[in-house]
Formats: sequence, structure tokens, C-alpha cells
Amino acid sequence: MADVKTFLCILLLACCVTVTLQQVPVDCCLRSSDKRFDKARVVDYTEQRAGRGCAIDATILLTKRGRRLCMPAKGKWVRAVKSYVNQLRQECKNSFQETRCAGVKLG
Repeated sequence: MADVKTFLCILLLACCVTVTLQQVPVDCCLRSSDKRFDKARVVDYTEQRAGRGCAIDATILLTKRGRRLCMPAKGKWVRAVKSYVNQLRQECKNSFQETRCAGVKLG
């Protein structure tokens, strides 16, 4: 009888942990800005999709100083910045240059 109680307690604890982990908040952009700046400041980007825990589609740009900037997902300028970052990643994989490649995510 003690084994059954122990098993049920462990099962209940496992269920609570699973529910808690599913409720971890996602860091989302709540709005985006069309403000342009020098693309050389950008070292990485990620895509945010609406319906996957976030309210809007956005492209999150990461600057050399670690700032995260929310931009419209489908802007022409944003596509140019993403292309620049992809090219920068490739160049930094082939020949790492400390000043140009600082902060670039190669993985």
C-alpha cells in the first residue's frame, strides 16, 4: 500500500512539473518599428510568428551591443538586413575577422 501512495505522489509531482513548464512565458515583440539604421550594427536575427505564443509577426534584429529590435517581418529593408547578416555569417565562417565578426552567431 505504501508503494502505491509513493507512486501516486511521484506521478502527481511529475504532472505538476509538466504543466508548469508548459506555461513558461515567451519573450515576444508586442509591436514593431520601421525605423531604419546602419545594417552593419546587426549581427543576428530571429523570426517571430504570430500564433506561436506571440501576437504579431516580426523580425527581431540583434545588434553588436546586444539590443533586440523588433522590425516588421516583411519589409523590404528588413529583407536586405537579413541578407546582409546571412552573408556576414558565411564570411565569418570562412575567415573570422575579429572586428567585423564580433557578436555574429555562426551556428
